[in-house]
Amino acid sequence: MKWLLLRNLVIMMVLLIVAGCSSGPSARAIDATGNQLRPPDTTSATGAYEGGTDYRLGAQDLLEVTVFGVPDLNRAVRVNSNGQISLPLIGGIQAGGKTIPELEAAIGESLEKTYLQNPQVTVFVKEYTSQRITLQGSFKNSGIFPLTGKTTLLQSVAIAGGFAELADPSRVVIFRQVEGKKMAAVFDMKAISAGTAEDPQVYGDDIVVASDSTGKSAFQNLLKSLPLAGLFFLL
Repeated sequence: MKWLLLRNLVIMMVLLIVAGCSSGPSARAIDATGNQLRPPDTTSATGAYEGGTDYRLGAQDLLEVTVFGVPDLNRAVRVNSNGQISLPLIGGIQAGGKTIPELEAAIGESLEKTYLQNPQVTVFVKEYTSQRITLQGSFKNSGIFPLTGKTTLLQSVAIAGGFAELADPSRVVIFRQVEGKKMAAVFDMKAISAGTAEDPQVYGDDIVVASDSTGKSAFQNLLKSLPLAGLFFLL
């Protein structure tokens, strides 16, 4: 009984705070210090968007490596948990944390040292696996989706097929892990679509929650997927 009362109290607090944060188009940071929502924790093995720009390869990404004129060296390889791939002649090479051009250059340099002169290496990402976002709440198609490059919040809504009929686009929340802290921010998609507010970038492991006009169901869905102790409090 006490647990249910506590759960209901937390839900009410979240809904009230989100409603208060939705009055303007700008992002509202929710860590204890009031800082703006920043890019998430990243590592070279799990993939990253260094500087918020180019996609960086991560564990479980499936790559197709092609060496022009040497078909025996062409391979489809998956980045392992340590961020490495294994290729003929050169063995293991670090792929995690590198952009595609950086990996192409690294493979080319290794091949030039051991086998070829001026090798032309092409890397194509067949499966983006390391970077995924979760879209929950009042979207037409909720679920977990891969990021295939730099993606904004507006683009992530399009990935989900747009908002559901009862969605409230003025209250969309991004939940994120930053420097070991659980953070989030509220965004007004109407303002973003109108060009009066910045369209923020989303990152791997972000959870994007769309509220509905009742202000309840999106957060009820979130509570089903996260433990009570894992709630992210908005400031």
